[in-house]
Amino acid sequence: MKKKQISYLVSISLAVAMGTALPLLLANTSVNEHQSVKSEVPYCVTSPSVPQEVTFDGVTIDLRRYDRRERMDRELLSFTYMHSSTLLMLKRANRYFPIIEPILKENGIPDDFKYLMVIESSLNVLAKSPSGAAGLWQIMPATARELGLEVNDNIDERYHIEKSTRAACKYFKQAYAKYGDWMSVSAAYNAGQGRISKQLDKQLADHAMDLWLVEETSRYMFRLLAAKEVFSCPQRFGFLLKQEQLYPLIPYTEQQVTTSIENLSEYAEKQGITYAQLRDANAWLREPSLQNKSGKTYVLHIPTQAGMYYDPLKTIAHDKRWVID
Repeated sequence: MKKKQISYLVSISLAVAMGTALPLLLANTSVNEHQSVKSEVPYCVTSPSVPQEVTFDGVTIDLRRYDRRERMDRELLSFTYMHSSTLLMLKRANRYFPIIEPILKENGIPDDFKYLMVIESSLNVLAKSPSGAAGLWQIMPATARELGLEVNDNIDERYHIEKSTRAACKYFKQAYAKYGDWMSVSAAYNAGQGRISKQLDKQLADHAMDLWLVEETSRYMFRLLAAKEVFSCPQRFGFLLKQEQLYPLIPYTEQQVTTSIENLSEYAEKQGITYAQLRDANAWLREPSLQNKSGKTYVLHIPTQAGMYYDPLKTIAHDKRWVID
């Protein structure tokens, strides 16, 4: 009986001691966790900082006001956490920016407008929207024809990189003549000149960024600015790329064609490439044949064999800010 009583007393004592110590232990644990919070997942999600100001074509845009700051924050978050899309845009930019930049320059369009192409199509040459806009610049069929592009079932020059870029430049110059402000030009590219002009007058606003617009257009201008921020320093937003991971230009020869080509597959075979490679290099071809009844001169790009088998280790970054090596 004495052994049982001793064991019972020991158990009681331990229980009392634990009851006294437990709150202290829990309190200490809470303090430690509060001081050093640890994630339960194997990665860290943070919010990129919003700059106080940005520049577009050398003009400073103040982002300190709450509405501008929060709109910019939303677009920076989107670019930061759409990982695969943003990575692909950076890789593709190495192929397309060298083509686009000289055309913008020769037409007197700010270099920053290449980022408008980024947000329009994600630099996907074959991009087409549900509304029918197509190509890198996402031009509607009627607008394309007004700007001098050929658009039909057989040929669609909205998919022609150089020609569509020159057409977009025409639109930019027309809009700038009306607004005298490049950010308003970008808003008009999305919403149409008529709508932007009407809202500037109706809302008594001096700048398109201060307009109350449908969400798509309101986001558009800040998405443009955010694209420039991300492309200016991808590492700040968590994108670490090496030069070898970028897409280089594919060298090609040019073939002038003034007649119809009934079978483009046979034509491609004679050039030493596949039909798929011909279409990839000439996305403006929309059918298996080229129906050139009027005898126009078309220039076909024929990828070189050496270019198609490029060595990634020899890829050169068009913009050194994109890479870490």
